[in-house]
Amino acid sequence: MKIEMPYKLSYLLIVLFFISCKIGPDSELETEKLEEKVEILPPVELYGDLFYDVQNREIFEDSKTFVDAVPQYNVGLIRQRYDMLDDTTKTGISEFVVQHFEVPGDKLAFEADSSSINQHITKLWGALKRKKDDSISGTLIPLPNPYIVPGGRFREIYYWDSYFTMLGLLEDGEVETIENMVDNFAYLIDEYGFIPNGNRTYYLGRSQPPFFAMMVKVLAEAKGDKVLAKYLPEMEKEYDFWMNGVENLGQEKAFRRVVKMKDGEVLNRFWDDNDTPRPESYREDIKTAEIAVSENPELSKEEIYRNLRAGAESGWDFSSRWLSKNTEGKFDLSTIHTTAIIPVDLNSLLYNLEMSIAEAYLINGDNETSEEFKLKAENRKKAILKYCWSEAEGFFMDYNFKKSGQAEQLSLAGVYPLFFEIANEKQAAKVRAKINTVFLKPGGVVTTPYNTGEQWDAPNGWAPLQWLTIKGLQNYGYNQLAGEISSRWLDLNRKVYQDTYKMLEKYNVEDLSKKSGGGEYPTQDGFGWTNGVYQKLSTEN
Repeated sequence: MKIEMPYKLSYLLIVLFFISCKIGPDSELETEKLEEKVEILPPVELYGDLFYDVQNREIFEDSKTFVDAVPQYNVGLIRQRYDMLDDTTKTGISEFVVQHFEVPGDKLAFEADSSSINQHITKLWGALKRKKDDSISGTLIPLPNPYIVPGGRFREIYYWDSYFTMLGLLEDGEVETIENMVDNFAYLIDEYGFIPNGNRTYYLGRSQPPFFAMMVKVLAEAKGDKVLAKYLPEMEKEYDFWMNGVENLGQEKAFRRVVKMKDGEVLNRFWDDNDTPRPESYREDIKTAEIAVSENPELSKEEIYRNLRAGAESGWDFSSRWLSKNTEGKFDLSTIHTTAIIPVDLNSLLYNLEMSIAEAYLINGDNETSEEFKLKAENRKKAILKYCWSEAEGFFMDYNFKKSGQAEQLSLAGVYPLFFEIANEKQAAKVRAKINTVFLKPGGVVTTPYNTGEQWDAPNGWAPLQWLTIKGLQNYGYNQLAGEISSRWLDLNRKVYQDTYKMLEKYNVEDLSKKSGGGEYPTQDGFGWTNGVYQKLSTEN
């Protein structure tokens, strides 16, 4: 029950309490602030009613702003003060938050100049670099080494982004930074058993596409193949995370991230251990779930929340890949069913992880275990070709295991089997033709052919998918098309940079006169993976 007393009086009583405990506001209180922050909790548990009131009253336009704010006092003290706050209007809550938190901004600490785009990117690494974290700050999970953030509203390290960022760091000779980041991810695996979406407490229910083994290989380019053996324990732990529950599949068709297919093969899906609204997209998820349940009463809000979170684990948040068409024949976020999908990209990445573990064991001289993981990889490859190759489409597709059939939506996830050389020559030729006729646009390749209003659909193109497509085509000798995609993408990046002095998170590859858009937030600038892919491709062209 809220105690009715003026805010100034309640503050005075709290100060008197701390004086009686010999903790003065100018002495040991500062120590108390830091000591309280050692507990790692998601924002709902950390801030209680304050979290719900800030999000529901729309104190900030972006739901992520408050959950990234840094408390300036002991969190218990902040909650106590809030419980005694009289003015709980939007203005009153806003003032309270400003008084008690350091509210983050989105701007990077750099100035535009007339540098070439490559020089600009090299300078950006400094602006995007964060020091090692000495203590917990609100929801931030501290990391033991410096790291690169994507930029904009993304103020923490992100898992799959970092691989593409490292491509550019390697070109710029930032080997120490790469090693620091790989060590940070190894730390997270050792500490939590997996790599979270990002180093925030509200990401501890999910991971992202498993690129850790690919990061290790980037580091190995600079330091030799023995790097693979060094990180073998962490690669195995990550593999165990993705395969957790496989022993339960005798009775169940799916458990967490593993799915037993109709003929007994085991493949993987995206998942999240929580079925509540994402704290960083709280209002958006509440609204989506309300619409979904109103249109389909058989659904529960918890199912929608789980599927939204699983979509976030995919990194493609959000895309027609995870959606069905509504009664009006349009893809709608309220139809999301991510957990029913066997994604071709995820399983290709896990094939690579199995092969990387096999390679690391071979380096260690353990041929027997190496062969075991090669067999796992071979079995996964066969299953990918069986369930995800569409002869009718001439393309690799996701598979809906609940409907026992392939998804109908085309997407650039279908290039992963070329990137990891899973496809045979005939399949690769058909994929090349589809890329040329469906995905190739004036600014590069488009994510999907569908304009849904979601950011991982048309008209947007993303740096990681350009890289994967280009390298996948090159693996099968299709260098002309790969070169065309690279040239168009680099030209678009340069054009936007010349106009804005910005490197963007995503680009409109269909109409070069327009900006990218869609999704839950405006296009961000900075931007880690765009910088990395540009720096790498521009040196190869």
